[in-house]
Amino acid sequence: MALVTTKEMFEKAYKGHYAIGAFNINNMEILQGVIEAAKEQKSPVIIQVSKGALTYAGPKYLKAMVDAAVADTGVDVALHLDHGPDLATIKLCVESGFTSVMFDGSHLDFEENVAKTIEIVDYAHAHGVVVEAELGVLAGVEDDVKSDVHIYTDPDQAVDFVKRTGCDSLAIAIGTSHGAFKFEGEAKLRFDILEEIQNKLPGFPIVLHGASSVDQELVATCNNNGGKIPSKAKGVPEEMLRRASAMAVCKINMDTDLRLAMTAGIRKIFGEKPAEFDPRKYLGVGRDLIRSLVRRKIVDVLGSNDKL
Repeated sequence: MALVTTKEMFEKAYKGHYAIGAFNINNMEILQGVIEAAKEQKSPVIIQVSKGALTYAGPKYLKAMVDAAVADTGVDVALHLDHGPDLATIKLCVESGFTSVMFDGSHLDFEENVAKTIEIVDYAHAHGVVVEAELGVLAGVEDDVKSDVHIYTDPDQAVDFVKRTGCDSLAIAIGTSHGAFKFEGEAKLRFDILEEIQNKLPGFPIVLHGASSVDQELVATCNNNGGKIPSKAKGVPEEMLRRASAMAVCKINMDTDLRLAMTAGIRKIFGEKPAEFDPRKYLGVGRDLIRSLVRRKIVDVLGSNDKL
C-alpha cells in the first residue's frame, strides 16, 4: 500500500459527513499505535509531522518508518507536514516523499499570507503534493506553534483566500486552541462561522487544529504516577468535534491527546514497577494506550470507521 494525498480522502469525507484524523508522531511507537488503530477500524488516516518532529527524528527516519508502517495496512495513509513555517521546510518534506504539506502563514498579514501561500501551492502542486493553508489565529502552545491571542477566521476573507491561493484545504479558527489548556470555563466553538464558510465554499474541505480533548483519565494517570499536569488542563468536548466533522470539517488534528497517552503509559509503569528499565516494557504500554485512544476517536469523534 502506497502513501496517498488527501484529495480523494477529503472528497469522500465531505460527502459522507465524517472527518479524517490527523495524528502527530515523533517516534516509532506513536506511529505504530495510530496505524494499528486505523487498520483495525478500516479507517483512512493522516500521519502528521511537525517541524519539531523533523528536527527530533529526521525526515529520512520518519519517512522510512511510515513506509514500513503502511506497507501491509490496506488503509489509505497520507504523510503530512504540520505547520510548515517556510518554503525551505516545505521543499525538504516534498523531496523526502511527503504527500501533503501545510504552510502556516496565519501570523502574517492577509496579503502576505496570500502571496506566500501562492508560492507554496505553485511549488507543491508541480510535484503532485497537496497544500493546507491557515487563516485565523489559534491561541495556545504546542511544539513550535505559540500565540497569546485568538483571532476568528473571517468567512469572506476565507473565500477570497481560497480563490486566490488555490490551496486544497483550509485550517480555520473557530475556538479551538493548541496545547492542553484550551478553555477557561465552558467550552465554546463558533459553529456559526463554520456554517457560513461552508455555505460560501460548498464542497471545500475545512481543517480544525488544536482539537485534542485532553482526556481527564490520562491526566489523572500521569498525576497519580508523579506527574504535575495542572488540573485546569481542558480540551475540546468530543461531541463538538463530532458535530464539526458532520459539517465541512474533513480533517481534525490531534497531538496533545497522543502525548498524554504515551506519557500516561510510561508513568504508569514507572510508578508500578520502579525497577523496570527495559524500554519495550514502558514504551509498549504507551503504544497500547495510543492505539486504544485513536481507535475510540475514529469511531466516536471522527466517524471514519469502515470507510475503506
